Amino acid sequence: MIEYLTMAQTDIYELIECMTALIRSEERKKCTELGLQPVHFQVLNYLSRANKYSNTPAAVANYLGMTRGTVSQSLIILEKKGYIEKNPDSNDKRVIHLRLLPEGSEVLKEARPSDLFHSATDILRTTGQELTDANVFQQALTALQKANQSQSFGVCKTCRNFSEKDGEFFCQLTQETLTVDDSEKICQEHAPV
Repeated sequence: MIEYLTMAQTDIYELIECMTALIRSEERKKCTELGLQPVHFQVLNYLSRANKYSNTPAAVANYLGMTRGTVSQSLIILEKKGYIEKNPDSNDKRVIHLRLLPEGSEVLKEARPSDLFHSATDILRTTGQELTDANVFQQALTALQKANQSQSFGVCKTCRNFSEKDGEFFCQLTQETLTVDDSEKICQEHAPV
């Protein structure tokens, strides 16, 4: 039997992409429970951090990379729900400032996937491994995946079952040879390292 070596290095972009997908998935679940769309969460989250120069509808649209129409519709819904209020600028009545109301702050706290992060932090603390620049993303992703207790859908070459020897890629789970293309794509059988 050929012995394959586990690939040690991974692409940081891919790790961040996997973490982002996992976080967004958890946010969508929480938003659904609270009757919010993910865009509403993003708007509330932005407004919770925006200063007086950045709390306008145009700034929200620019920051989130969305059309003004999409943001406008979201703001109408959030205002009707009592999560934000609109106030005209004292110097320029054409400018509208947005303010997060206490109800908006509360629903934002509920929508954040903080349980996932607390669980992931606990997992990181119990690994006993030192977090270094080289492995912090890999360890953070693994902790988030374990805390989420669901399929990780990670990039194939970041999986514990992925191995490489003499330029050939191999899946230890399926016992199959992998192409370079396969190794760089998302796999639902992914098992975090």
